[in-house]
Amino acid sequence: MLVLAFDTATPAVTVAVGDEGRVLAQRTTVDARRQGELLAVSIREVLAEAGVAGGDLDAIASGAGPGPYTGLRVGLVTARVLGSTLGVAAYGFCTLDIIAADAAAAGREFLVATDARRRELYWARYSAAGARLSGPGVAAPAALPAGLPVAGEGAHAYPEVLGEAIAPRYPSAATAARWCAARLAAGQPLAPPDPLYLRRPDAREPGAPKSVLASSDRPGGGSRGSPPWASGAKAPATESQGPLAGGGSRGSPPWASRVTS
Repeated sequence: MLVLAFDTATPAVTVAVGDEGRVLAQRTTVDARRQGELLAVSIREVLAEAGVAGGDLDAIASGAGPGPYTGLRVGLVTARVLGSTLGVAAYGFCTLDIIAADAAAAGREFLVATDARRRELYWARYSAAGARLSGPGVAAPAALPAGLPVAGEGAHAYPEVLGEAIAPRYPSAATAARWCAARLAAGQPLAPPDPLYLRRPDAREPGAPKSVLASSDRPGGGSRGSPPWASGAKAPATESQGPLAGGGSRGSPPWASRVTS
C-alpha cells in the first residue's frame, strides 16, 4: 500500500510517501506561519524525489489533530482535494498517535501533549507499547496526569509543570506513512479526514445590533432600538430624506441600496 502522508496539526509541516516497509522520500519543516505554502511545495518535492505519480498512490492520509483550526484545515482540505482529484481514498489519523509511535518511553506509560494555545495542551495517555489508554483531550498543563514522561511540544512549553520530556517533539510523516500503510494492508479501517478540534472555535455568530440611544432620547414613544415613527408618527422631514448619494430612493434609509440577499 503506497501512502502519501502529511501532518499540519503542529508547527511541523511534515510530508512523506512510502509503504508499510519503507519510506521513499520525506520532508519536515517547522514553521507554523507558512503551512499552506510549505505543504504544497513539500508534496511536490517528495513525490518527485520518490519518482511517484499521483496515480500510483493507494491512499492519502492527513493528520486530523487535535490541533488549531487553521493548521488542521490546511492538511485535511489538501487531503480531500487530492483524493478527489486523483480518485484515491483519503483518510485521517490522530496526530498524537503518530508521536506516540515514535516515543522513547523506556517501558513506561507516558503522555503525548501538544500546544493547544490559551495556556492549554492537547493530550492523551499511552501504554508502554504505544497503545492509547485515554484521550485525546484538552486541558491546562497542571490538570494532566502527574509523574509520567511526556512526548510532544507540551513538555518543552511547560517544563516546570509536566514531567520528563522524551522524544519526539513533533509528529513524523514517515512514521505516519508506515503506520497507515500497515493498517490498510491488514484490512484495518482508518478514520475519515475529519478534524479533531476538541473545543469550540473562537469565532461567534454576531447578535442583533443594539441601539446607542437611551429610552429618554427617543421621541415619539418608540421602543428601544425602533425608529420614532414606528408607533405611528410620521418620519421627520430632514435633508437626509432627499436624494441619496448612495443611490437609494427618496425616503429610504441610506443603507438600503447596499443590502444584498
